[in-house]
Amino acid sequence: MTGKGSVNHNSRKFHAKNTDPERSHLNVEYCNENLKDVYHELFDEALARYNEKQTRSDRRIDDYYEKIRSGKQEKPFHEIILQIGDKDNMGAKTENGQLAAKVLDKYMQDFQQRNPTLRVFSAYLHMDEASPHLHIDFVPYTTGSKRGLDTRVSLKQALSVLGFKGGTRRETELNQWVAYEKEQLAAVMLEHGIEWEKKGTHEKHLSVLDFEKKERAKEVAELEQSISDKKERLSDIQIQQRKAEQETKQIRQGGEAIRQEVSELSETSNLLKEQATMLAQDREKLLSDNEKLEKQQKKLQQEIEKMVQSKAVMERNIHAYDEDEKWQLQEPGALMSAKAYKDKKAMPLVVKLKEAIKALTIKCVQLAEQGKQLKDKVTRQEQQISRLTDKVMEQSNTIDRLQEKEVDLGRLERYFGREQIQLIVEQSKALERVEKANMHPKRAFEMSR
Repeated sequence: MTGKGSVNHNSRKFHAKNTDPERSHLNVEYCNENLKDVYHELFDEALARYNEKQTRSDRRIDDYYEKIRSGKQEKPFHEIILQIGDKDNMGAKTENGQLAAKVLDKYMQDFQQRNPTLRVFSAYLHMDEASPHLHIDFVPYTTGSKRGLDTRVSLKQALSVLGFKGGTRRETELNQWVAYEKEQLAAVMLEHGIEWEKKGTHEKHLSVLDFEKKERAKEVAELEQSISDKKERLSDIQIQQRKAEQETKQIRQGGEAIRQEVSELSETSNLLKEQATMLAQDREKLLSDNEKLEKQQKKLQQEIEKMVQSKAVMERNIHAYDEDEKWQLQEPGALMSAKAYKDKKAMPLVVKLKEAIKALTIKCVQLAEQGKQLKDKVTRQEQQISRLTDKVMEQSNTIDRLQEKEVDLGRLERYFGREQIQLIVEQSKALERVEKANMHPKRAFEMSR
């Protein structure tokens, strides 16, 4: 029989009066998926393709499950219930009931494979009621539809694909399919020694010809399903190909940006190498100048030492004035007059002393001036040495930064390869030459004779 379906009842989220909770652990759960998740699995891609084609927002579908649930054309899902015998001859607690459960279990194993367009999401074998019975809930769907979603809910089309074409009001697709499934259950029953007793309340037994026709129709349906699957696969491949092309385009754009960056780095590296060479030369010159200044400073130091020695000599000479006899005024003779003593002894010594003092004064002034000049010169040289030292440090820091840039360029060469980097640089230079030529086009002059 077919039913409205209650997934919560089937999964025993609640117990009805006719169930025995103490035997619920004997029930068999084949599958229990969320219905909305199944809708996403079956219809999301088709829904995206449908919405993409719509130019009017009011024709777009936000939630396909809600559309089907609130509509009147199709049910969100269908349920069939299968039972062998009744509580009198196939009671759940009896040996026959256990046999019926085996039959229903074997029937369930092949149901989905036999009905590929009926997506089973919930299936239970109940052993906690009067007799064993099977609940199967499924979503019927069709693919390749020309109206609405190309993959959509449709019991009629799903059964038609399986080979059950509608005829009279009595011979609907659903009635034909139900009769066929009864035949499948009867075949499994017969394997277990149970014969189907028809009491006139069932449809007539399908003829052998009808059975063969349905088997052929089933094969055709499987082929059509295979073709549909391959078309979907082809569509997926085409979508993936478009994505790959977009990714390739993005990679190429990224590569172009990298080439531009490499070109700029290469030019910067060349400029930095030239600057590094110039700085190295300046550094050598500064070191040479520094060495010369140090030599000059040593020379000045030697001159200062000479001045110190001269000062010592002067000090010794001054000391000589106190002790050397030639600088002492001699005692007058017994018969020498004061005038004679003055003219012959005192005055010559005074003149000699004046000359010596004058020479010493001049020498002292010269030494003081020379000392001042040397001190100023030493100060200037120390300042120049300090400036040169600062400049050498600054250039050393610049060289370190240049070396770091050179290391970065080396990393790029190791990553992309020296030849690739060189090729990128050459291409970038050629592109710049073209852009420069475009910015300053040559004027064409017509030559007239």
